[in-house]
Amino acid sequence: MFLFLVVALAVVVAAVTLAVVGGGENGPLPEAAPERLRDPLPPDRPVDRADVEDLRFPLAARGYRMADVDDALSRLGAELAERDARIADLESALAGARSGAGHGPVHASGENHVSMDKPAPGKEDRP
Repeated sequence: MFLFLVVALAVVVAAVTLAVVGGGENGPLPEAAPERLRDPLPPDRPVDRADVEDLRFPLAARGYRMADVDDALSRLGAELAERDARIADLESALAGARSGAGHGPVHASGENHVSMDKPAPGKEDRP
């Protein structure tokens, strides 16, 4: 019985070795293509929340591929910096509008209040 198990094990090892090394006419097994980031962040529009939630990095031998993660973080950092600059511009414009409208309506807290409502259509707006 022991001899049968040894012979069966030798046959299995030989079959696996031939399959891996490629004992047929096809040659050795082809190299597997490295797993790449399938759905990168969109280059033609700003990144939104759904893009970040859908972002999945492929696994590598020791975690994630650093290049893919670095590219995504660089893109997100640039988008955040651009949005921060836009917010700063809008806040400074709002502060300028508030200081320019010093004689405008006063809010209940005692501060000047700039209305963001659209003005009612006047006679000159009607056809």
